[in-house]
Amino acid sequence: MIELKAKLINIPVGKRLVLLHKEDARKNGVLSHDRVKISFKKGTTTAFVDITDTLLEPGEIGIFKELRDEFEIKEGNPISVTSAKIPESVKHIRKKMKGKPLMKDEIYDIICDVVEHNLSELEIAAFLMAEDFYGMSIDEVEYLTQAMVDTGTAIDFECRCYDKHSIGGVPGNKVSLLIVPIIAAAGLLIPKASSRAITSPSGTADTMEVLADVEFTASELKEMALKVGGVIVWGGKLGIAPADDLMIRVEHPLSLDPLGQMIASIMAKKLAVGADCVVIDIPVGAGAKVETEEDARKLAQIFVDLGGRVNVQVQCGITYGGQPVGHTVGPALEAREALLALNGKGPASLIEKSTALAGMLLEMGGMAPRDQGKEAAKELLFSGKALKKMREIIEAQGGNPNIKPEEIPIGRHHINIRAPCDGFVTNVDNTAITAIANAAGAPMEKGAGVALRWKRGYKVKKNDVLLEIYAERESKLTEAYEVALKTRPVTIEGMLLHTVPEY
Repeated sequence: MIELKAKLINIPVGKRLVLLHKEDARKNGVLSHDRVKISFKKGTTTAFVDITDTLLEPGEIGIFKELRDEFEIKEGNPISVTSAKIPESVKHIRKKMKGKPLMKDEIYDIICDVVEHNLSELEIAAFLMAEDFYGMSIDEVEYLTQAMVDTGTAIDFECRCYDKHSIGGVPGNKVSLLIVPIIAAAGLLIPKASSRAITSPSGTADTMEVLADVEFTASELKEMALKVGGVIVWGGKLGIAPADDLMIRVEHPLSLDPLGQMIASIMAKKLAVGADCVVIDIPVGAGAKVETEEDARKLAQIFVDLGGRVNVQVQCGITYGGQPVGHTVGPALEAREALLALNGKGPASLIEKSTALAGMLLEMGGMAPRDQGKEAAKELLFSGKALKKMREIIEAQGGNPNIKPEEIPIGRHHINIRAPCDGFVTNVDNTAITAIANAAGAPMEKGAGVALRWKRGYKVKKNDVLLEIYAERESKLTEAYEVALKTRPVTIEGMLLHTVPEY
């Protein structure tokens, strides 16, 4: 054990990290990334070590913002540091890395240690990579789902709840911003807890954040949802399934989304908010997470089977995912388009997909006869009832309920990509569009993104604008433009694809 004095470093690092001076680390045999127990007046916790010879003096320990705020550590407070044992869950992770199935208590150990910050990001990444490589059985997915629920906060609305979730992977999929107000306008309760983007340029929470606050406690969510019938919030602040958010931080830079983890993540959030009926959107197409209808049906059956195990009624909608939904990709651009659609002026693909999925929920809730849910959803949309409800939701979440689409600011730097010849649009590449929007700064920079002028099947003329790239910084616009030139996001029939040899 060593006794050190706290030196506060007012920088958020997003994890349990402490700094040691290299002399203190050397004397005590501590290496970078080692796990230690730190004890202080308010308690004890596990942290991971980084080493410096410039930011500290010997005898000091660097305490970053997260630890300072959580444990109310003051400058100069005495801190005891001891080596920490490697958790038993690391053995379970190694077991999964060898392709062996995990038992219920082993998965619970891993998830508990994730939530209690006993595992490093490297160890979490190893678990996720093992999941991705070897897959998970339905038993493992059930154990993982329940463990994620049990280690977080659960919300009991004491009434029937409805929810919708997409597996993601298709840029521009802002349908929840239409579905939630449609369902709430029908009188059903829909407390939508959403993720931020993992692999896409904007998650539902990122897009809704353009219109209103999305970070609330569980009690605040419950109060708002019961008041207006629905909310669209970020799940990370709620304390529901907290392991999910911690794992997403590791998944995001790796563009990783293991199938079993994704299924458990979605169902855990639904269970935690008390959902009784859930519609799962499974987009299918080139560049989507699922590329064939056969694979989509297999995935849908896993969701349905898991729903039966955890007492949630699940229906899956297999949707077209071969190109972006609507014409915009990126938080502010998507928020604009969602509001246009709620005003009855949005693109047909967005309205068709949103009302089809909303219709499934209306039928599950007894608000429409079988096969008539989509028409009921369209009536709620085109009558203005959904828009009125969305304004109530925005106001409840602290936003401006009267904001107009054109009032939403987008990136002031923009550039156009034009058609090189006359012809028909034969392909819009989801992967390329995502890469361009990400390079432009989305989702972190809300005004960044891509607007598609034409989609598959449209006839264009030479020099017509195919897509517009928006960015908040000129350097990001340049980066996105270079990606666009390399990836060919839109293909025109008749355009030259390659020259051989290349010059």
